[in-house]
Amino acid sequence: MSFIIQKFLYGDIPEEKAAGSNYVTTNDTAAWPLWEVFIRSKQGLDHKHAGSLHAADAQMAIENARDVYTRRQEGVSIWVVESKYITASNPEEAGELYEPAADKIYRHPTFYNLPDEVNHM
Repeated sequence: MSFIIQKFLYGDIPEEKAAGSNYVTTNDTAAWPLWEVFIRSKQGLDHKHAGSLHAADAQMAIENARDVYTRRQEGVSIWVVESKYITASNPEEAGELYEPAADKIYRHPTFYNLPDEVNHM
């Protein structure tokens, strides 16, 4: 199935929707890839996962994420990544994955003595 996507600004009405034109619409958003959206609410903070959406390409995903997840100016930065590129660990294999760190107590923050001058750490 091939189709042409024409970009319109909000409120624009396509001039030609007649049969025979190059304009084709589809409501089958499942054909579009799934994107994960990450928003940073303020400068200096981490990006947090905000949700997912379907979009035809990265630019459309950013624009849709802006419209959906930052309507009230909650963010200063948006990241989108296609879901198929995310790999996660298996929770059932957590023991083997995290076990090597258990015998290295020097990695725990309780091992270090901080001077009194260091606050908020």
